[in-house]
Amino acid sequence: MKRVLSAIIILPITLAVFLLGNDYIVDVFVGIIALRSIYELFHAFEQKGYHPIRWIGYLSAVAIMFLHIVPEQYRIMLVTGIIAISLLIAFTLLITKKTKSSVMDIVITCFGICYITLMLMFLSIIRGLNNGKFLIWYVFLASWLTDVFAYLTGKAVGKHHFTDISPNKTIEGCIGGTLGATILIVIYTILLNKFAGFDINVIIAGLVGILLSIIGQIGDLSASCIKRHVGIKDYSDLIPGHGGMVDRLDSVIFIAPFAVSYTHLRAHET
Repeated sequence: MKRVLSAIIILPITLAVFLLGNDYIVDVFVGIIALRSIYELFHAFEQKGYHPIRWIGYLSAVAIMFLHIVPEQYRIMLVTGIIAISLLIAFTLLITKKTKSSVMDIVITCFGICYITLMLMFLSIIRGLNNGKFLIWYVFLASWLTDVFAYLTGKAVGKHHFTDISPNKTIEGCIGGTLGATILIVIYTILLNKFAGFDINVIIAGLVGILLSIIGQIGDLSASCIKRHVGIKDYSDLIPGHGGMVDRLDSVIFIAPFAVSYTHLRAHET
């Protein structure tokens, strides 16, 4: 019930921002999400005794808020510069002994920036494309529908354990999640073709749906790997029934960068 109630609150907000918001509103929204997510990730590693440089990670997340303020020809410099500048600052602090962090802490800091900031930034990039308000939903449909159908299938017919990383996952659930998400992604594509003027090959959309669903499940398990390493159950209790922001977005984080190529090709379909 907690999961359902949380979804009832989260879904309308997400719909409003990505359907009705302009590029700047979306950038701020994604930046806030990235800030919370990188906080949770760094806090998780701190449970294991590491000391990532928090403020560098936070500044990288804030950079997302300026993605569409920066002129288009300089955006690639913003994206690539985040890592380069973060590394430069972190090692300068280490060399000058202005921080108690170690080399391993810097590695974790930069991992967090890549894993959270750069991966989530692709949500803003996709939404900023022509027809992005339609295309962004390939990311969310692949993520959320895979979760829903994997849970339902696993509960109904799941018998074969899949991995020790996540004891509750079954092979049947993984397959059911991908099949269910792919079918609805195909239906969504048909609706786009019929009502939004797109001309997307339905077979290709189905294949992309399968790929994104599988990638999303890898993202889910990757977040679980980190949780197991640091010894926590959830990244936080921010969202009742779901855990933290990273728990809710673990598959979206992985899907978004891989969805860019497909959505970029589709951006000029109308």
